[in-house]
Amino acid sequence: MKRRSFIQTSSTLSLPFVIGGSPLKAIGKSALSSIINGDSDRVLVLINLAGGNDGLTTMIPLDQYDNLAAVRSNVLVPENTILEIGADNGFHPSMGNLQIIWEQEKLNIVQSVGYPNQNRSHFRSTDIWNTASAADEYLTTGWLGRWLETQAPDYPAGYPNGECPDPFALTIGGVISETCQGTESTFSLALVDPANPGTVNVGEGSPLPGNCYGEELGYIREVAAQTNAYADVIVDANEKGNNLSQKYPGADANPLAQKLKIVARLISGGLQTKVYVVQLGGFDLHSGQVEANDPVQGRQTQLLTMLSDAICAFQDDISQLGVEERVLGMTYSEFGRQIRSNQSDGTDHGTAAPLFVFGSCVNPIIIGENPEIDRQVEPQEGVPMQYDFRSVYGSILMDWFEASEQDVKDLLFEDFQHIPIVKGCDFSTSVDSPLAQSVDVEIYPNPASNYLRIRFKSFNEKVRLSVFDARGAEVKLLSDRRYNEGEHTLTSEVSELQSGNYFVRVVAGSRQKTVKVIKI
Repeated sequence: MKRRSFIQTSSTLSLPFVIGGSPLKAIGKSALSSIINGDSDRVLVLINLAGGNDGLTTMIPLDQYDNLAAVRSNVLVPENTILEIGADNGFHPSMGNLQIIWEQEKLNIVQSVGYPNQNRSHFRSTDIWNTASAADEYLTTGWLGRWLETQAPDYPAGYPNGECPDPFALTIGGVISETCQGTESTFSLALVDPANPGTVNVGEGSPLPGNCYGEELGYIREVAAQTNAYADVIVDANEKGNNLSQKYPGADANPLAQKLKIVARLISGGLQTKVYVVQLGGFDLHSGQVEANDPVQGRQTQLLTMLSDAICAFQDDISQLGVEERVLGMTYSEFGRQIRSNQSDGTDHGTAAPLFVFGSCVNPIIIGENPEIDRQVEPQEGVPMQYDFRSVYGSILMDWFEASEQDVKDLLFEDFQHIPIVKGCDFSTSVDSPLAQSVDVEIYPNPASNYLRIRFKSFNEKVRLSVFDARGAEVKLLSDRRYNEGEHTLTSEVSELQSGNYFVRVVAGSRQKTVKVIKI
């Protein structure tokens, strides 16, 4: 077994490897002096909402409320309970604390985030989000792991060291996040208790066998020694750190808040770790999403309360600790839920959903348009994608970690679109770009039987036009080329498509728009 295979196997199984009775967890390294120990001290906190969060319950499009009531009445909260965050949108009534973050202008919301050809398997879709692969592509490295390798190509050899003593990434919990998986090893260390991260008996006294097993044992000893070194700096940061917010709920009431509390304490204690990953599970609510006859109560309410309260407490804490301009947080989930609810007071696996980015350096706006909901919802129809999640990742790499646009395209995908998520605190971004808006599109006839005409405007840029079905599969590519500046009309045959609901997605430079089309 090669080193890469060994470490990926241990990470995939999410089990501690045991030496001398002590758990050994795959670990990661801080390797780049210019980012970690240099002028930049920015931190990214990822919150994984495991199970597939229902975006239409989390952020409700008020201008679509009547149609939502017709297709998901048993899970839709009463309109008078919704917490408004603008003229056309509102939060679930349990999310009052996230509404506070919105009012403080510390929250960015990206509408309808997903990917083409949505895979509705939890395992596969989670893998896609963690690796930033295409739906038909299988990668063995995480999206952050690949970026870290551009900064630390020799990792894991020689780390930690005097210049870079801290772990680059930490997963708060017992399971390592695959977002930070590199080619040779993972850049993340799983941490449960920062006061007692545990050490490993390295066993240096015995000689190594002169065979392949000796090579692997030597590597295990190297990883164990790294784990012990990182344990020391984590304990030191935990002792030096502090928590000042009084808003944290108790551990039993909100495990997510307690994980974020650890993150805030370690940041304030001087740990130079750049990426933290935490998880809140339980969002796979095929049944019992709400209580029967009372959609304001139920498991979804409990989960959204935890999320809202945890983010609010964490943001309050890092503000009082004086480190909030260093920290950016982001939620993600493997998919949204279907538009139509089921008969078990729940929702089934869907497509796209809103994504939250929070911090004092975000662009405090809603990016994208409300999804179009009608009463003729196809079976298994999900919210259509507006923004590819890889463009969210790439925009954060560019505007938060100062990666180049070409690096983002090389690491993620060639059709990357910059999204103005980060406003900037002490650095400039392209947030004021005039192209940071939707595409001007007109589609007719609609309903259509034999052909579609799509009229759009281009700014001398590459334009991709494609048709998606109700499940999020790209069923027809209409055009993918550069168009001169001005107005253009494209005519396409659609007679081969079966009758039903479709979505035409137009991507032009940094702009995009998704329009619902009915095929008759």
